[in-house]
Amino acid sequence: MKKWKFTLGVDVSKLTLDVSCSELNAHIKIKNGSEGFIQFLKWCRKLKIDFQDVFLVLEYTGGYEYKLLQFCEAHGIVYARIPGLAIKNSMGITRGKNDKVDSLRIAQYGEEKHKSLQPSKPLNPVIMRLKELLNFRKRLVRENAGYKSSIKEREHMYEKNKKDILVKSFNQKLKANTKIIADLESEMMKIIAHDEQMKLNYTLITSIKGIGKVNGLMTIAYTENFTSFSNPRSYAVYVGVVPFDHTSGTSIHGRKRVSHIANKELKQELNQAARSAMVWDKEMNVYAERKLETKCYKIVLNNVKFKLILRMFAVVKRGEMYVENYEKTA
Repeated sequence: MKKWKFTLGVDVSKLTLDVSCSELNAHIKIKNGSEGFIQFLKWCRKLKIDFQDVFLVLEYTGGYEYKLLQFCEAHGIVYARIPGLAIKNSMGITRGKNDKVDSLRIAQYGEEKHKSLQPSKPLNPVIMRLKELLNFRKRLVRENAGYKSSIKEREHMYEKNKKDILVKSFNQKLKANTKIIADLESEMMKIIAHDEQMKLNYTLITSIKGIGKVNGLMTIAYTENFTSFSNPRSYAVYVGVVPFDHTSGTSIHGRKRVSHIANKELKQELNQAARSAMVWDKEMNVYAERKLETKCYKIVLNNVKFKLILRMFAVVKRGEMYVENYEKTA
């Protein structure tokens, strides 16, 4: 593995980027976009940082980092996207949130782990398009939830009145959004169909009870067709399913808990998948019933989500459809 002269750590947010250089103990805060990248170029020139000698490390956010990664690829900067929890665990006990400090810690993490860190593969434009469509779909789904709530509220307060202009307007928007959502899903399925490997993996994971169209599309997009995560556990950490040991102060006996550093949208969709699997999958149903005798529903649901992730990675690895072979013994 090449020994890099400069390790840059980046704390990514929707609007800004905090960049720190571990070796020079230097920091800059820039906008997350073309204006900020011009400022970044000037900063690097001032510090005599040659991009050929740079290894850039950042958290995998699932979207906010894409502009930066496109910039890196255009300028030949090697980068590695790391799950946030891996970086968090390496920091030890930290208090408070400070973007400048976080970016320096990420840089230090990259400097310490550079021998074991693998540079990330270039962005896949097809995956980026899928995520773009999924994000727009998410926005419309949220809008629809608001319209449904408003309709229900008005009907409750003023009784059912078909002539109510607001209810009529909400219903029209609801209908229009529902049509667009269907069109978006159709477009995403066409994208999947035009890529043989994506089509195969989508077919494999949706053979699992509980994993429907939306879960299948989101899993393909956010695993980048099972290339961004080396194993199911690392993906489960990213989704916020796998619990980890929590320590505080001098105590090392804290309860295991699921990290809040997670992709909440994926986690929410997996909730629906797990509930469905607990009803329609015989093995999951028996497993959940047994666990519910001693565990709370939330923990059992989380365990089922992890099992679904294990199954998805297993069928993709084997290249075979999931086959339910459970038989309940007397």
